[in-house]
Amino acid sequence: MLGGLVGLVGLSAVAGLLVTASVTPVLAMTGVAGTTALTLFDKLPENLSPGTPMEQSTIYATQPDGTPVALASFYEQNRVPVTYEQISPVLYDAILSSEDKSFYSHGGVNLGATMKALIDNVRGTSSRGASTISQQFVKNVLIQQCEQDVDTTSDTYSEELQQCWLDATNAVGSKGIERKLQEMRYAIQIEKDFSKNDILLGYLNIANFGGTVYGIEAAARYYFSTTAMNLTVAQAATLAGIVQNPNTYRIDKPVEGTYTDDAQVGHNNAADGYADTLKRRDYVLYRMLDDGKITQAQYDEAKASPIVPAINPPTQGCAAAGTNAYFCQYVRSIVLNDEAFGATPQERRDLLRRGGLKIFTSLDYRIQNPAAQEMADIVPANYDGMHFGAAGVSIEVGTGRILSMTQNTMFTETPTTDPAYTSLVFAGDRKHGDSNGFQVGSTYKLFTLIDWLEKGHSVRETLNGRVQTNMKFTAASCGGGTMTANTKEIGNFGGGGGSTDTVLNFTKNSLNSGYFAMASKLDLCDINKVADRLGVTLANGGKTTDENVPYDVLGAKNISPIAMANAYATVASGGTYCTPRAIDRVIGPDGKDRELPASSCTPGVISPEVAATAAYALQTVMGGGGTGSRANPGDGTPLIGKTGTHNTWSTMMIESSTKVATAVWAGRWQGQENIYRKSYGRWNLNDMRYPLARAAQAAANEAYGGDRFPQPDNNLIRQELKAVPSVVGMSQDQARSTLENAGFQVAIGGEVDSDLAAGLVAAQDPTGEAATAATVTLSISNGRGAVVPSNIVGMSRDQADAALKAARVASYEFDNSCNPPGSAVAVTNPAPGTPVNSSTTVVVTCQ
Repeated sequence: MLGGLVGLVGLSAVAGLLVTASVTPVLAMTGVAGTTALTLFDKLPENLSPGTPMEQSTIYATQPDGTPVALASFYEQNRVPVTYEQISPVLYDAILSSEDKSFYSHGGVNLGATMKALIDNVRGTSSRGASTISQQFVKNVLIQQCEQDVDTTSDTYSEELQQCWLDATNAVGSKGIERKLQEMRYAIQIEKDFSKNDILLGYLNIANFGGTVYGIEAAARYYFSTTAMNLTVAQAATLAGIVQNPNTYRIDKPVEGTYTDDAQVGHNNAADGYADTLKRRDYVLYRMLDDGKITQAQYDEAKASPIVPAINPPTQGCAAAGTNAYFCQYVRSIVLNDEAFGATPQERRDLLRRGGLKIFTSLDYRIQNPAAQEMADIVPANYDGMHFGAAGVSIEVGTGRILSMTQNTMFTETPTTDPAYTSLVFAGDRKHGDSNGFQVGSTYKLFTLIDWLEKGHSVRETLNGRVQTNMKFTAASCGGGTMTANTKEIGNFGGGGGSTDTVLNFTKNSLNSGYFAMASKLDLCDINKVADRLGVTLANGGKTTDENVPYDVLGAKNISPIAMANAYATVASGGTYCTPRAIDRVIGPDGKDRELPASSCTPGVISPEVAATAAYALQTVMGGGGTGSRANPGDGTPLIGKTGTHNTWSTMMIESSTKVATAVWAGRWQGQENIYRKSYGRWNLNDMRYPLARAAQAAANEAYGGDRFPQPDNNLIRQELKAVPSVVGMSQDQARSTLENAGFQVAIGGEVDSDLAAGLVAAQDPTGEAATAATVTLSISNGRGAVVPSNIVGMSRDQADAALKAARVASYEFDNSCNPPGSAVAVTNPAPGTPVNSSTTVVVTCQ
């Protein structure tokens, strides 16, 4: 009746009843004045907001059919909240029979038991609580609220957490009375605000079951490898017993036990059959039998069974994500760094470990699984102890969504000297994955190509792409001056000296000296500004324009593979830059969507015309003879791409359809040990980028398809005509140099009869104007020819005869028209100025 009264009458009347009937004498024993005692209960807080208990946050991927798959969870307290229907009725029976059998009839407080506990607390004879389920729920909520205010970075974190528990459970004397009164008052109020089932469920979701195990679902999974819905009678009774004294009755310490006696002998372990927990379990079973919740047969069977834990430790952190661990770690870094998840690092850390977030990511298993399998098949986690690594990433064109992320190493956050293990995300940067990035080699040539086109140059323009010892460069747009570089020191892949050729062929063949020639006509800072516009930053957070030197053209800066993949995705999109993103949706514990990290797509960072023409040039890389052709899946999907190599230790391959861009890096992630002339399995280390990129892109093409790239801008692929220098009479070397410097190719034809000295250029084809990069064919004099005098017309016969002899024409004759006196030469065959040899007879006709 009193319990029901507590839930029905006004709060002031209850306070008066408690104080006058029993509380005041107890308080008097501790020296509390009567007036104070009479008002103490009224002054206690009335409302308690249970709020949300600490819940683990989980990162998910999504199967193609839409089914979410958990990658990893993060928690301070291992808790898996469940609904009322997800808990077996036998567990409810076990809890209520052992903890509060009158739960459904009282109003939140069992007054008689509470008063006895208060008196015992004041006397110091006991600190027991005699609490109802409602009061225990209140106690756990208060503990949670206290724990959530503890600084997780504090050196005294563990001690402060322990104090939260002590303050809520073990206070004696007047403090104990005040705690109990506060607990009662809160319990009375929540009985008004919540249903009985909600209070019971809240208690079972918040209660501690030993260590970091919180809530009945996590306890069932951890101790018995089952669920709260599928608990047996014996298991339910065991868990209901554990909650009474969690760290004493826990059953996950089979060797050391949960406590030791004075002789340092462990108790409540496997050796003694978890004796203390067994005793408590059997008490719970007896209470269930006595309350009619189980039959005698059920009781006998359960009591006869030993406690046999089936411990299933939850794996916290990204190690649980397996081959997806590095993508998971990348997502985790977003949560810990982005202000969408909290204003301070501490708030963000706490939210991840306490906030119960459901984080749904952009990972696409259709690409991830094939890419990860190829990575595992081809690249060892530790090749030679010299930090050989590989990473791949695929990004959706037009959205920036990261679809795949693979890495050859095994994930661990435990410091180790074994290079097979690391927590560094090679595809990321310092902020997102603690990686320093890599030198991206010739994949950086993209930005020179774009700047070349933006300055109005054609990809069919011809340049002297030979290595040079004193090439001039400028960085004037950043306030830099002129600088020189010996490009011969760098040379070309394979050691060639370069050639005079078109930008189109420089791109297809990745000719270093050709791109130096392009950069020498541009501004180095402008080239780096293009990279900046396409979202490329240094892995350490710096800007690409922080330093501007000639070797930037060849990708000497440390950049993340994600940034480079996204730059190529920008070209493939027609010039729209989208910030990379890995999170599609975040749901809070209240079931509501949370704000996502800021992301955007910006059209026009490069013009559609420039993007289309750059794509036109980059398609040659993936075609026959192009340096990236070995990474082409050959499925008919149009692709752009670029290879990259930095010295002897770092390689890249980037390719993209109009739907998905893929970047692969392979090389030394520490040190600069040579990777050339070394192999593993069927692949040279420097060639592993090709199959890795091919597998990922093939999967992307199958899942997303790909369209034709837009037609290039006519002005940017124009065939330019240039004046062809006349080289007749020059030596072969002089003629070749003159023509190549003018941007033409040179071919040497056969020898011809000429009056020029042997070895000199006797003729050339074409003359006048020709297309840039056209081939000029040179005819070389054999020194045995002659030329019909060009001034022979109008001469007398005698004059003409002398001129022909002087010109060393071997054979000539005058027809009868030249016999009459006073006749003059009218025409010759061959015509005047024509080269002739000894087998040709020149016929002279007069008038």
